[in-house]
Amino acid sequence: MVTDPISNLIVSIKNGSDAGKASITVPYSALKESIAHVLAKGGYVSNIEKKGKKVIKTLEIGLVYLGDEPRVHGVDRISKPSRRIYQKANDIRMFKSGFGNTVISTPKGVLLDIDAKKNKVGGEVLFKIW
Repeated sequence: MVTDPISNLIVSIKNGSDAGKASITVPYSALKESIAHVLAKGGYVSNIEKKGKKVIKTLEIGLVYLGDEPRVHGVDRISKPSRRIYQKANDIRMFKSGFGNTVISTPKGVLLDIDAKKNKVGGEVLFKIW
């Protein structure tokens, strides 16, 4: 049983990229799907496809490579189930000089740090990816 599904998702993406896989499959949830769409917008994953029947659904996520190098070099879970971290819109800063992104859960949905700053909305800092 997985107690932190967001950590499971981002570590699966990182490990699949390191292993050179074309895609990964994770159990489906609406939050994971919205995170995957945000990562696709950021260029970290390619295609997202929901598969399965009524009871058992999975999410197939295509991974992106630049030549032989994976696009995802690292992930860092910030807000954990035991300790939630929140950030105001004014406190959102660039990460890794703009080469990485922070994913934030806001009242307007799950957003990348640049989109959250542009919309002037803060929220729970889920994780950083580079």
